[in-house]
Amino acid sequence: MSEFWIYFQIGLKHVLDINAYDHVLFLIALTTPYLFKDWKRILLLVSVFTIGHTLALLLSVYGIIAIKVNTVEFLIPITILITAVFNLLTAGKNSKNDGLNVVFFVTLFFGIIHGLGFSNYFKTILGGSPGSKLLPLGEFALGIEAAQLVVVFVVLILSYIVQTIFRFSKRDWALVMSAFVIGVVIPMIIESPIWNR
Repeated sequence: MSEFWIYFQIGLKHVLDINAYDHVLFLIALTTPYLFKDWKRILLLVSVFTIGHTLALLLSVYGIIAIKVNTVEFLIPITILITAVFNLLTAGKNSKNDGLNVVFFVTLFFGIIHGLGFSNYFKTILGGSPGSKLLPLGEFALGIEAAQLVVVFVVLILSYIVQTIFRFSKRDWALVMSAFVIGVVIPMIIESPIWNR
């Protein structure tokens, strides 16, 4: 049971690490357009992201896919920027579609990119152990999912406070939070090592 907690905590820390806030930024951008009443859709989006993240780790751990670290470190903030810009462009528009749509597939793809960003570190944690890597990967994924739900819950509480106490409209909240995320992520893109070729 202690091994479960090791990988579960690594998953928690991966998302909630203050020095690696890109994951939290993506979750903020992903959650900003929604309210508590949209919890099923949010849960599905977050789970789809985790599936993509886990799939990338699985493919990487078994040597099926490899990508340059600098490329991934550049693509991660790009995914955050795209999500936040999408929120700016769709803020206040009623696009209630409970079926699977392009947002879910894009979220899955972005999950894969974020997972590739963590793959080298995760391979180091697993080491060269000959045993199955599926169980630790599943435990890690559960930790990620739990941490993501914490972040989503905090964003939804802030959204509720801002919209009920401070009387922000849902549109204004989406615009302000998306602009904030863009303001934080643009320096990450500018400072990316990919430009130092």
